[in-house]
Amino acid sequence: MKIVLASNNQGKLAELQAMFAPLGLQLLRQSELGISEAAEPFRTFVENALAKARHASRLSGLPALADDAGLCVDAFGGLPGVDTAFYATRFGYAKGDDNNVKALLEQMAGLPQPTQRRAALVSKLVALRSEDDPEPLIASGRVSGEIATAPKGSNGFGFDPVMFIPEFGQTFAQLPVEVKNANSHRGK
Repeated sequence: MKIVLASNNQGKLAELQAMFAPLGLQLLRQSELGISEAAEPFRTFVENALAKARHASRLSGLPALADDAGLCVDAFGGLPGVDTAFYATRFGYAKGDDNNVKALLEQMAGLPQPTQRRAALVSKLVALRSEDDPEPLIASGRVSGEIATAPKGSNGFGFDPVMFIPEFGQTFAQLPVEVKNANSHRGK
C-alpha cells in the first residue's frame, strides 16, 4: 500500500520508512509527487500534522501520513515547540539542523545541569485514509531528557546530537540507529 508522507525532511523519511517497512507500507515523499509543503499556522503539533496530512492527501489522492514534531525545553516554557525547524532563524542564523543546535546551545549557555536543561522531543503522527477522513488516526510520542552542553554522536538528525537520554547515558545521535528509532519520540 502506498502512503504519501507529508514531509520533505529526508531524516524523517528515513526514520519512518524503517519503522513502516515491516508493515508492507511504501512511504512516498510528497515532493516525489510534486506536492509542496503545507502551511503550518497552528500552535499545536496535532493541528499542524493534521493540516499537512489533509494537504498531501488532497493533492495526491492517496492516504497520507504526517508528523509534526519538535523540541520542548522546560527553561524556555516549552519553546521552540512547533517552531523547532526555524529556531535558528530567531537568532540570525540560516534555517538548518546544525544552526538550530548552535543557537540552542548559545541560549542555554550557563544553565546548570540537569535541572534547567530538561527537555522533551515530542511527535504527533497523523494518518488519514483520505483528505476528508472524519476519523484520523493520531499517535503521540514523547521522550524526556536533557540538553547536553555540546553535540555528541553522528547518528540521527535535528537535535539528536544534544538530546541526552539519561536511561541510555548517551545522546540520541550516539545510539545505534535501531535503538534510537525504537526509543525516539517517533518510535514511541
